[in-house]
Amino acid sequence: MVQIAVIGAADCTPEEYKAAQDIGYLIAANHETIICGGLGGVMEAACKGAKEQDGRTIGILPDLGDGNPYLDVRIRSGMGYSRNVVLVQSADVVIAIGGKYGTLSEIAIALKLKKPVFGYKTWDIDGVFKCNTPEETVLMAVRAARLSP
Repeated sequence: MVQIAVIGAADCTPEEYKAAQDIGYLIAANHETIICGGLGGVMEAACKGAKEQDGRTIGILPDLGDGNPYLDVRIRSGMGYSRNVVLVQSADVVIAIGGKYGTLSEIAIALKLKKPVFGYKTWDIDGVFKCNTPEETVLMAVRAARLSP
């Protein structure tokens, strides 16, 4: 089972929310699993999109809360931002959508671990594959995940 991390801000723009929802839908349409930080914003939108396609969603929550309503599995870490390492290590590939410093830290962890990172309107840094549409983002991420050992 391929697990694709979807990372981004909990307080995203409407455009980022829509893109994340489309990305979640497309990940589920490819029969892959979303793993995320389990909160609102980009994370919620990706999970919502996946559920529209009967997809699987996993949230690595920072605390003991319930996270967003579209999670199938809730892992209540009690680790705060430290959960970012667990999230990225649990993923085969990472998709970053928009985001702030928390997203940047997850991108850095992924790059350090040599995990492919595909970005849609996110940080423009070396190692992140820039994608122009949600469809391109998912196509590239799914292909990379299926080719990884």
